[in-house]
Amino acid sequence: MVDAVTGHCGVVELSTETAPGESAYADETDRQRGRFSSRRVFIMAAVGSAVGLGNIWRFPYVAYENGGGAFILPYLVALLTAGLPFLFFDYAIGHRFRGSGPLSFRRLSRKSEFIGWWQVMVCIIIAIYYAAIIAWAAQYTIYSPGKSWGADPESYFFGDFLNATATPEFGFDFVGGLTVPLIIVWLVVLVILAFGVQRGIGATSVVFIPLLLVMFVVLVVQALTLPGAFDGLNALFQPNWSALGDVDVWLAAYSQIFFSLSIGFGIMITYASYVGRHTDMTGSGAVAGMANSSFEVLAGIGVFSALGFMAQAAGNGVDQVASDGIGLAFIGFPAIISQAPAGGLIGVLFFGSLVLAGLTSLVSIVEVVISALRDKLGMSRIKATGLIVVPIAVISTVLFGTTTGLPILDTLDYFVNRFGVLLVAIASIIAVVWLIRATPMLQSHLNRYGSIRLGLWWKALIGFITPVVLLVMLVIDFVTTVDEGYEGYPGWLIGIFGWGMVVGIVAVAAVLAMLPWSPKTSLEPPPPELDEPVESPVGARQETQQ
Repeated sequence: MVDAVTGHCGVVELSTETAPGESAYADETDRQRGRFSSRRVFIMAAVGSAVGLGNIWRFPYVAYENGGGAFILPYLVALLTAGLPFLFFDYAIGHRFRGSGPLSFRRLSRKSEFIGWWQVMVCIIIAIYYAAIIAWAAQYTIYSPGKSWGADPESYFFGDFLNATATPEFGFDFVGGLTVPLIIVWLVVLVILAFGVQRGIGATSVVFIPLLLVMFVVLVVQALTLPGAFDGLNALFQPNWSALGDVDVWLAAYSQIFFSLSIGFGIMITYASYVGRHTDMTGSGAVAGMANSSFEVLAGIGVFSALGFMAQAAGNGVDQVASDGIGLAFIGFPAIISQAPAGGLIGVLFFGSLVLAGLTSLVSIVEVVISALRDKLGMSRIKATGLIVVPIAVISTVLFGTTTGLPILDTLDYFVNRFGVLLVAIASIIAVVWLIRATPMLQSHLNRYGSIRLGLWWKALIGFITPVVLLVMLVIDFVTTVDEGYEGYPGWLIGIFGWGMVVGIVAVAAVLAMLPWSPKTSLEPPPPELDEPVESPVGARQETQQ
């Protein structure tokens, strides 16, 4: 991640030499913050952020529960009417204003800086628990060849592996099998982020994403050879056209798209700020969005092929074995691995894929925080990485390296995603589109070099359709949670790690927005004319094609 050039008080991440295809101009901000070496590397990094745990263990079940093959229609509609428009929205802010979330919003309007810090706080909370799941997957990758979970994967996971307490509580009984891999995960993240934008994030993505694809394709091929595989595929893709008349099915499609594209909480704003000025951002966004969706469909094929085998082996229907989330990954798949031919290989491929997908996503989440700290305080990459990763890693280990971590993880994931990510996404649209009225400027910026031209359709989607859908999702989740609670967890757990966390991150964001910026950081937006090519028209066209 570090491109090995010194700046401020330490290492900076961009060579003073102009990258091939870039204009001769590279401003001081880019030299200090770092930059991806090419559009291809940026797309790889964006795909690495988007393709995460949810693609593998959430999409297949969501599709199955919401119309099977018929779900593809609302899914594509959601991608085209909300997912890609919001992705372009994030790209435009980061690419035009050349900063982290807080700095980009500050350069857009002084009063909108708070939104950027809200996104940063959401990322901190997600990072704290996301690392724990990656650590579990890493352990299960090692366990797979020997099938260490034995004949009862469920008892093993909750008992021998997590040593989970019978009732939700908070304690400091550490479990070595949880703590050690969690520390290793954070050390890997620390090293990647310390190397900087190109040599860390970019280089890791260029290696991990193709490797992830190869591993998952091999897993899918292996799963398709299992007895009963096509029963699983039939269960997944058999269309239930009547489901298209159910509003909940359409909301499920929008929810899946929104949470799987890494949009709305600062990641794509940060990544877009590391991209050359003359890059085709709309074309890049379309590639990243389609790649993410293609991987989800591939995951559905692999997961339901395996579930079909499991159902046949147990003499049950697929509906009786289908699940998602932690239950699918750490209970359902170990049961499949124990019975399947070449089960050990399937286990290594499946859990190894979770590790790779999770790591690239975790790196992007933590980079949002590091980038914001560097911009705010004018820090070097190395210093900011240490000041962010070490405390987050300690908190993560204390919470999830113990016997009491699972209910806390479950509660944080539910509340921060639904009432943190959704709220800040809606707030960003209201601020940028309706209060600051910056949509025409952002549209003009993306159209300067974009291969997909944004027009009235984009303004309508980002200004009306997307916020309305997000607001409906938010209200439904809020009413349901208030009426029914969550998973029967006690009030103290919901109060501290649920609603308390949702309110707390907003309060902390407000405080951070009031702190002064480093004199080293310019709060003035880059002049629009800097986006114009400084070479001949032929040179400009060549840059656009990259």
